[in-house]
Amino acid sequence: MSSKIHVSPHDLLLVIDVQNDFCGGGALEVPHGDDVVPVINRLAAKFAHVALTQDWHPKGHVSFASSHKAKQPLQRITLPYGEQILWPDHCVPGTKGAEFHPDLNIARAEVIIRKGFNRAIDSYSAFYENDHKTATGLSGYLRSRGLVRLFMVGLATDFCVLYSALDARSEGFEVFAIEDAVRGIDIEASVEKAWKTMAEAGVHRIREQDLSF
Repeated sequence: MSSKIHVSPHDLLLVIDVQNDFCGGGALEVPHGDDVVPVINRLAAKFAHVALTQDWHPKGHVSFASSHKAKQPLQRITLPYGEQILWPDHCVPGTKGAEFHPDLNIARAEVIIRKGFNRAIDSYSAFYENDHKTATGLSGYLRSRGLVRLFMVGLATDFCVLYSALDARSEGFEVFAIEDAVRGIDIEASVEKAWKTMAEAGVHRIREQDLSF
């Protein structure tokens, strides 16, 4: 976008899954995932409203390769709600991997949305589980607070950021994805595909420098 975007009191910074398991040395490490933390901290200090999401999977979760005999991470299976990529065990409550990155400043967050806690279904989006029917409650929360524009940051571009952005658009929100505050896993050029899909859905691709406060 060519001109500066003024951030208003009706805008929300949505920080997606900046947890140890997705950062350096984590069970499902996103390449350069730690790089988003300082950018997010700068933004979070300026936005009037901040919300966080947190992947939250019980042991034996259906998305874990270890839950399926003879399956390996990144293999794909079909479940009642559709195709599922299998992942290493990650973000299990009570483990260090499920905790937020230690340098992430979460003091001003107003709400934390935990997702994926249903053992039988994965949940990438901050708005819906992967059946695209079971809501997390975030949409109602945002509407009740009068928050109309969402600025998305976090991990990973090609999964939880992507699905959250698409569902937010489907729910009628204006969505901005801040390019220098997200990082992707990138499976078979999935990051490039994610940006294209988001653009087609009307998601604005911006950078931190495009914002004014």
